[in-house]
Amino acid sequence: MFCRYFCFLSLCLFLPTQRRCSLGHISDLRSGDTTSLPGFENLTMGYNKYLRPYFGGEPVQIAMSLDIASISSISESDMDYTATIYLRQRWTDPRLVFHGNKSFTLDARLVELLWVPDTYIVESKRSFLHDVTVGNRLIRLFSNGTILYALRITTTVACNMDLSKYPMDTQTCRLQLESWGYDENDVIFTWLRGNDSVHGIEKLRLSQYTVERYYTLVSKSQQETGSYPRLILQFELRRNVLYFILETYVPSTLLVVLSWVSFWITLDSVPARTCIGVTTVLSMTTLMIGSRSSLSKTNCFIKAIDVYLGICFSFIFGALVEYAVAHYSSSQKCAAKAPQEGPANELTKEMEEVSITNILNNSITSYKRKISFTSIEISSDNVNCSGLTMKTHEKIKCVLRNKMHRIFGYFTIQNPSNVDHYSKLLFPLFFMLVNVFYWAYYLYF
Repeated sequence: MFCRYFCFLSLCLFLPTQRRCSLGHISDLRSGDTTSLPGFENLTMGYNKYLRPYFGGEPVQIAMSLDIASISSISESDMDYTATIYLRQRWTDPRLVFHGNKSFTLDARLVELLWVPDTYIVESKRSFLHDVTVGNRLIRLFSNGTILYALRITTTVACNMDLSKYPMDTQTCRLQLESWGYDENDVIFTWLRGNDSVHGIEKLRLSQYTVERYYTLVSKSQQETGSYPRLILQFELRRNVLYFILETYVPSTLLVVLSWVSFWITLDSVPARTCIGVTTVLSMTTLMIGSRSSLSKTNCFIKAIDVYLGICFSFIFGALVEYAVAHYSSSQKCAAKAPQEGPANELTKEMEEVSITNILNNSITSYKRKISFTSIEISSDNVNCSGLTMKTHEKIKCVLRNKMHRIFGYFTIQNPSNVDHYSKLLFPLFFMLVNVFYWAYYLYF
């Protein structure tokens, strides 16, 4: 007897085309009660799961709602996010109407016997349906033929990000639901209660982001095969910048300030100033490499943090170059003084032995030299090019030479110690001005 019952039950489960084998008949075999599941014989008598409700007539209205259980990760390098959602779909199938005002929750395996929408997640890279301890699906049938179909899904969805203002950026991501095969003539997607159809997203606590706002949209996807209904959940994520301020901005700023310490050290302390300059440059380089390693796949973006690190590196490198310029100018000035002092001492000794006759001879000789060059007067810096006997191109060369002497004179450092004096004021002033423009641009524009 048990063997015959088991064979009959197997036929009912694996041969759904046997119209006479219904859930009601199974109940008869077990308890003899034919009213335990009233009206459910429609699942096997005259019901075709391959045809949508209202087949050949009006489209099916499918209302959806979402619960966002979690957003486990948001990847800037892969430009996607991973979320676990509860997707609930409601529609009415007049073939499943039964008498009474009750609703029944069915075994999820009965989904194989019903028509369900072919909803899919647009731009999904990876998705799976949870199946511990059983498949996380729910089927609830109401007396008016309304079906509630709920799923628990974890999906990784693409999210195109603009990282030009990273880490002061706000990203806009989407979760889009669309019908795969049925176009708008067959199904119509709607949100069950507008923005109130989405729950849980306002309670999310993410490591780097804060959910600013979210809203729902109803749209259509125009494809070559037709126009398909689409529902869109769009939400904005603002990155928490405090972590990056403590991790990157503060250390880089302190390195810039540390490089200014060399301005208070004398030019003669070559090891001390060189050590500070080289150490800060290397430390800044390490900090820049570390900040880019976390976003190795997005190096094509010039991010806000890269701009700031580049500014800090420029100021640190400028402080090192400033010492090189000041030290070189000081050494050149010392070298220029040494030859002047040597001949001056010898000249004082020779002047004691020079006679009046030699002085007159030297004066006459120099006077004749000036006459031979007509009106060209050569001085230490400039040349007077007003001579009448000079050709035009020679005069042009003289004028250009004089102007070059003047230009070089502007950049000649008369007192190398003044370089440090001006650097103490100019470097901090410029750095503060650059910071004002930087933060104003990336925070308010």
